[in-house]
Amino acid sequence: MTAGRILVTLGLIAAVGMVSACGRKSGLDTPYEAAVQAQKDAQKAGQPATAAPQKPVEDKPFILDPLL
Repeated sequence: MTAGRILVTLGLIAAVGMVSACGRKSGLDTPYEAAVQAQKDAQKAGQPATAAPQKPVEDKPFILDPLL
């Protein structure tokens, strides 16, 4: 392997490592939480607010849930 190929390979590995480290480090937002946050952001920015999100329905247990 020539020095040029080694440098290109190392450069590509470094680029992939930097791109894979991008992102937000926290828990995932539910669709309801994301809609509430989007509505708050729109109000702060002075843009027209979207329709108010509906709260999710409480989860009802099912008889076969313990099997899962």
